[in-house]
Amino acid sequence: MTCPRHLVLIPGLLCDETLWKHQIEHLTDTLPVTVADLTQDDSIPAMAARLLAAAPASFALAGLSLGGYVAQEVMRQAPERVERLVLTATNARADNDEQRRNRAALIKLAEIGKFKGVTPRLLPHLVHPDRLNDPAVAEVVMAMAERVGQAAFLRQQHAIMARKDGRDDLESIRVPTLVLCGRQDALCPLKVHQEMASRLSNGKLVIIEDCGHLPPLERPRTTTAIFRYWLA
Repeated sequence: MTCPRHLVLIPGLLCDETLWKHQIEHLTDTLPVTVADLTQDDSIPAMAARLLAAAPASFALAGLSLGGYVAQEVMRQAPERVERLVLTATNARADNDEQRRNRAALIKLAEIGKFKGVTPRLLPHLVHPDRLNDPAVAEVVMAMAERVGQAAFLRQQHAIMARKDGRDDLESIRVPTLVLCGRQDALCPLKVHQEMASRLSNGKLVIIEDCGHLPPLERPRTTTAIFRYWLA
């Protein structure tokens, strides 16, 4: 297989292109990189359709968390356009009842005007405990959430809650696929990444040590090095 000529990155919930800052800066010598917009739509299929409308005819695709759900939907809508795939810090399962209750509580906080209280509650679940007081991680996460804003947060949460179970769909993915996760990911633990990798006919599981839910931000150099190898 030849090397891809374009890379599309998909951020997670309450994240923007800053999540991928290191990867953008250090991979553009290899190929053009663009970041998808997940702030406008309130369903996973609509987010995937917007990405496909903006993307080139063929591309490599990498999504984190919510971005991973969208990447899986892209593979349902237009698998022939994706040359290589990364699913990182994500899941192929639909939300269970407890996850829906937790999301509903965060939505209620945001709707009553306490949006700034959402990210401090989420942060311990997003990053490795050693980085909770690291400005290069914690402050960046807070700033991204502020830029994404309350309205987009609500749209994103409703989209996530309504997503389908995609485990069976993984079996139809044929492109080289990297399943990447942090060892200490509290939101999408190792077992769900192992499950995804086991269902992929051309998949590879890679685990980053001492890392939570945001490998591109928590372990930027390691993530970029893995991406570079995967793209080559």
